[in-house]
Amino acid sequence: MIVTIKNDDGEFLFDINKIDDEAKRQEAGVIVQKVGNLSVVIEALDFASRTHRANLEQLLTSCEEAKIEQTNEESEDTEPSSDDS
Repeated sequence: MIVTIKNDDGEFLFDINKIDDEAKRQEAGVIVQKVGNLSVVIEALDFASRTHRANLEQLLTSCEEAKIEQTNEESEDTEPSSDDS
């Protein structure tokens, strides 16, 4: 398995299958698997978050009674809330 490592020193290719030490080879394989799984989870969470935000926006825009008119003074003094709960 070929792995690409990108850091400040450049880009390096490694072939995990060529590691002589069996324990290190297995550890490298496990780490690659964990990184892959985490990447999938991050992508899934990002998709879910964007979907929920879009659904909330759609729901709120259909509820005119909940809309609050902002004055120029309010928009300058008040930070928008980031509380999604």
